Amino acid sequence: MAVIEKTVAGRDRSVAATTGAVAVTATLVLLVVVLAAVDITQGTADVGGSEVWDALTGNAAAGDSSVVIASRLPRMVAAVLVGVALGTAGAALQAVSRNVLASPDTLAVNAGSYLALGIVAVTGVSLPLLASSGAAFVGGLAAAAVVLGLSGLGKGTVRLVLAGTALALGLSAVTEALLLLFPQETEGLYSWNQGSVGQNGFDAVVRMAPVVVAGLAGLMLLARRIDALALGDDAARGLGVPVRGTRVTTVVVATLLSAAAVTLAGPIGFVGLCAPALVRPLTRRFRGLVRSRVSLPVTGLVGAALVLGSDVLLRAVVPADTAVEVPTGVVTTVVGGVFLVVMALRLRDTASAEPPDRLRIPGRTAFLVTVAVLAVVLVGVLFAAVLLGDSKLLLGDVMNWAQGRSGRVVTFVLDTRVPRVSAALLAGGALALSGTLVQAVTRNPLAEPGVLGVSGGAGLGAVLLVTTVQSPGSWEIAGAAFGGAAVTATFVFGLAARGGFQQNRLVLLGVGVSAAAAALISLVIVLSDPFDTTKALTWLSGSTYGRNMPDVVPVAVVLAVGIVLAVVRRRELDLVALDEDTPRLLGMGLPRARLGLLVMAVLLAATAVAAAGTIAFVGLVAPHAARALVGRRHVRVVPVALLLGAALVCLADLAGRTVIAPAQLGAGLMTAVIGAPYFLYLLVRTRR
Repeated sequence: MAVIEKTVAGRDRSVAATTGAVAVTATLVLLVVVLAAVDITQGTADVGGSEVWDALTGNAAAGDSSVVIASRLPRMVAAVLVGVALGTAGAALQAVSRNVLASPDTLAVNAGSYLALGIVAVTGVSLPLLASSGAAFVGGLAAAAVVLGLSGLGKGTVRLVLAGTALALGLSAVTEALLLLFPQETEGLYSWNQGSVGQNGFDAVVRMAPVVVAGLAGLMLLARRIDALALGDDAARGLGVPVRGTRVTTVVVATLLSAAAVTLAGPIGFVGLCAPALVRPLTRRFRGLVRSRVSLPVTGLVGAALVLGSDVLLRAVVPADTAVEVPTGVVTTVVGGVFLVVMALRLRDTASAEPPDRLRIPGRTAFLVTVAVLAVVLVGVLFAAVLLGDSKLLLGDVMNWAQGRSGRVVTFVLDTRVPRVSAALLAGGALALSGTLVQAVTRNPLAEPGVLGVSGGAGLGAVLLVTTVQSPGSWEIAGAAFGGAAVTATFVFGLAARGGFQQNRLVLLGVGVSAAAAALISLVIVLSDPFDTTKALTWLSGSTYGRNMPDVVPVAVVLAVGIVLAVVRRRELDLVALDEDTPRLLGMGLPRARLGLLVMAVLLAATAVAAAGTIAFVGLVAPHAARALVGRRHVRVVPVALLLGAALVCLADLAGRTVIAPAQLGAGLMTAVIGAPYFLYLLVRTRR
């Protein structure tokens, strides 16, 4: 009798699980249908629901029919395809890596695809749509392979995000350089990179639909193996599942889906991250959704609802004629940034903030030699930066200019070049000192103003001013940059402080805020006047082009104050960077000390951004390299980091002005190309 009751109970639970899964699937299908119906009725033309119905049934006027069939219906179908592809790709990547933060965005798949398509555009080769998708697939797969390799096939939760973010910054910097160097060949590529589901007819949709269907079919065939991997590698091997082969095949198929979505609509950010996260709580309540053959399609439906919902929300909130210009990817990226913040607050921190060079204590002689060598290097770089460029000068020309005796041509060249070199020098030093302060306060060797969202907030504030105010002054730009940086820093550091500046939480908060800030910057640029767009893009690349001496005054003043503060409070910096208990035992007010140092760090980063645009990785590379050279005492770290940061940005600016002269590249692009590999090297070196 008991056996019969257990059997009946088990059958009832199975039926309940199946019924729950069916109910969830039906609800999602209904939601997608409703959103699709609403999406078709939205647009710039005065074509409502009744006109759409008449167009679908063949009874509408020619104009209404063309609007629906050639524009709105393809847009809706593209949104569904993209959402399904990204949702299932994200779910598959998270399953095989057992990492809740794995997605086409965090694996730099989108950045790899963007670079591949940029290279294709530069070559001038006109490829058919499927061939373009193939190029995007190759680029995305290569990027995913690098990130998964660095993170141990995704086993390091935050390590995966860091590796993906660094690689995406480096690849995006290369692509942006191509955009600036080949504006005609890459026309429209920047807007495409923001992600828009708008279509011109069904041609692209028809060609990409079979690729998406093939990818979904491939994942369904792998579903049982993916479920086995969830039991652990040893258990999966015991069941006869080839673990490595299954992972590699799943990543390839997921990348194929991502490439199809990228080709169709550009990078639609964070759908592959958010959709599986929304399904995960449902699997705990409805056990019928646990198996991949059910959860993958359900996640695809959630992805479709996210993309459609973002498009519907955008067109409902923003006027129709403006909404046409706003990419759907901006909305999904902002949502994804918020999601990363929520994940950061819920994530349990297990990382160690101890760097590998903690016990290195070089002697005084080694420190003095290091400072002397770096000072000579910096002087050499400064001389080269002043003398070299599109016009080469001699040292005598500079001496005559300084005495006011130079000719018209030399005067013009140096009047424009010296402020640029000054801006690069001071911005590099400010970013290096800002990174030093941030790393000391957070005790996190991977923290820096760019990764933590401070530079992104400063960039957003400055871009808002540059694109809305005619010829803003230097102090106005610095104030706007500081305002944006202050808002993001207060948010990131305020939430991180609640958990004691835990490494994982701080990094994820910063990455989420950076993503949201980047999306909002893209939104401002897309909606701006074309003249302001070019100006903002050039400035965002970290270019010192067009700088004059008044532009460098704010960063010079703040840097001078920052150096004095760092020297005066060098012992406090050492104590703050040590641990939580020692400063309190010695009677130091730790919260007040942290606040003062962070405010100074934000001021330094904001004025550096105002002077030279967004320059990545300097705040990470310079302090880390300084500690590796002279140990951890800040009386030594600060001067070495300042020299390194100033030399690095000056050298990057010089290379950007001379390597491909007369064309120019921003210093920020050059430092990203240099800094991203160094950041990835740090991840490899600190791997436990």
